[in-house]
Amino acid sequence: MSPPVQPVASDEKLPRSVDVVVIGAGIAGCTAAYELAKRDFAVALLDKGRVGGEQTSRNWGWVRQQHRDLRELPLSMKSLEIWGTLNQEIGAETGFRRTGLLYVTTRPADFAQWEAWTLRAREYQMHSRVLTPAEAKEMTPGSVPDWIGGVHSPTDGRAEPSLAGPAIAEAARKLGATIHQGCAARGLETEAGKVSGVITEKGSIRTQAVLLAGGAWSGLFCRRHGLRLPQAGVKSTSFSTQPAPEVATGGLSMPDVTIRRRLDGGYSVGLGGRGLVELSPQGLMYARDFWPTFKARRWGLTFGIGRSFFDGPEMLARWSFDKPTPFERHRTLDPGADPKLVQLGLTRLAEHYPALKGLKVAHAWGGFIDSTPDGIPVISAVDTLPGLYISAGYSGHGFGIGPGAGRLAADLVAGDPPIVDPHPFRYSRMIDGTDLGAPGMM
Repeated sequence: MSPPVQPVASDEKLPRSVDVVVIGAGIAGCTAAYELAKRDFAVALLDKGRVGGEQTSRNWGWVRQQHRDLRELPLSMKSLEIWGTLNQEIGAETGFRRTGLLYVTTRPADFAQWEAWTLRAREYQMHSRVLTPAEAKEMTPGSVPDWIGGVHSPTDGRAEPSLAGPAIAEAARKLGATIHQGCAARGLETEAGKVSGVITEKGSIRTQAVLLAGGAWSGLFCRRHGLRLPQAGVKSTSFSTQPAPEVATGGLSMPDVTIRRRLDGGYSVGLGGRGLVELSPQGLMYARDFWPTFKARRWGLTFGIGRSFFDGPEMLARWSFDKPTPFERHRTLDPGADPKLVQLGLTRLAEHYPALKGLKVAHAWGGFIDSTPDGIPVISAVDTLPGLYISAGYSGHGFGIGPGAGRLAADLVAGDPPIVDPHPFRYSRMIDGTDLGAPGMM
């Protein structure tokens, strides 16, 4: 079952030419379109399905700096600044609230890792507070476990995945961008080795700049043009509950389960680190790139054979631009929720908080997380194909970083000074392997 998403109307007429075409209307694409429209660029925002239909509406809704990979931390800090004024700026509700995020644990390895990260993050002027067992217990009234400690970031927050992407897309339209849902981009047109247009199922758009923000589909799109973009997909499960007692005002991470308070009085519930990896041609193609990641995270992963080998974003495919493509066969990538993980989440919540025993599930859904080998996104120009830019590979934590990522992508497309150093996000590392390794909090 797909999570509910605020509907967005499409513009009827496809423009003949624009300054920038953005492929993919998740939060990375919507925020980039908004930032470009603010700078008076003519923008067309395309999606094969609907705005926010895939991972943007399927995440936990955390807006965090805490426990980011340190290469990503400056961008996440800028993102949080943008989130703080975004509702007022666009005149719409994204659900953002600066409620803080809290992590507590009974596991010494977790606590040691958090302590080490907190010390290193101070170099970036990011100040989380390490909690003693007594402080962790005081901040989780009603909890049962004897926490050995925790960490608290009071400046982090939460937002609503069902609202944020659509609200930002509408803000882009108010500034002149056009939105085209159910309009798959089939491929790129080139002239003299440079991007000259985008071929869609509804016609072609002339342009000299394309931002590919297609989430898990980005690697498949790139392969059609002979470009390498290592991605690995992990199927995840999350769910929302009906209104429940307030045991946390923001995000709370506990062993095996996380919760985030929702505007409707329920919780979004996630199972940290757990997911399903299916054997696929793309997975085999990039197995060497991802081997360090799989070794580091295999404890929470299960492996299997399913449709991914023959269908979806990880298959091998060639297609003609004048016929339907794999993108049109999958308007919305909608893997089902794993009932066992839903039950595990409910069980753990009841064990940790008796007040949450008997919670009713409102919606349960699956997601498809597109990861890079080092766990941080590509936000970059593609030097071998001038005019093409990529914003993808957010590895399960793109929602909170979305506004900063959109700003950085717009800076690169526009040739403006970047909001942060773009070097960690460069596309070239996907080709030459420099600085790649298992993701972490580095």
